[in-house]
Amino acid sequence: MMPATKQAAQLGQRDLAITLLALLSVLAWDFSGLDLPLARLFGSADGFHLREAWLTSHLLHEGGRGLAWLLLIWQGLHAFALKPLPLTPPRRERRYWLGVAIASIVFVPALKRVTMSSCPWELSEFGGVASYVPHWLLGVYDGGPGHCFPSGHAIAAFGFFGLYFLWRPYRPVLARTLLGLVLAAGALFGLAQMARGAHYLSHILWTGLICWTFCVLADLNTRRRARAILAGQAAD
Repeated sequence: MMPATKQAAQLGQRDLAITLLALLSVLAWDFSGLDLPLARLFGSADGFHLREAWLTSHLLHEGGRGLAWLLLIWQGLHAFALKPLPLTPPRRERRYWLGVAIASIVFVPALKRVTMSSCPWELSEFGGVASYVPHWLLGVYDGGPGHCFPSGHAIAAFGFFGLYFLWRPYRPVLARTLLGLVLAAGALFGLAQMARGAHYLSHILWTGLICWTFCVLADLNTRRRARAILAGQAAD
């Protein structure tokens, strides 16, 4: 096995290990039952006082969504640029990871449309009408409008995990920087949504896990295809 191929295989194994650890962590949080106690730190019988606050609603919610659209447009323009800069991924790879980002951004809201979990601000103890039902109790109606799980707004950050995988083979430092920015933005957007009563922490964690898993599987697919090409060339 060539050194570069061996290194890619090691990265793939590490990615899978991180994914498994993240899955176990999210499941542990789910079954801890701490979603509702955490929501109570931000809400009361009068509702969530930060629901319409400028910082949480306008800057971090609406502003974050606008920033995500700008970043997606930039990624699209970069994917179709004819003259890439030095140490820039090939146009084919840029287009591939743009497709992965779009797939994540489409899948999470589509999943929300079929789930029955309502947002924290819909709960009766926060002035709404719903009863608390964990989202993993599939098919159990909570009395509210539902369609709140997983977090749609969190994809404004986590939907761009692919930038890390895109740049990792070419500029590792930049890739790690982008990963850190995506994680930081996801944490900030998620905290804002919890403060507004729009989501539980589990909703945000699952969105992050789904988007990350999409990217890990997409990266595995690229390396599988690369191995097939090398095998074909060796056979010739």
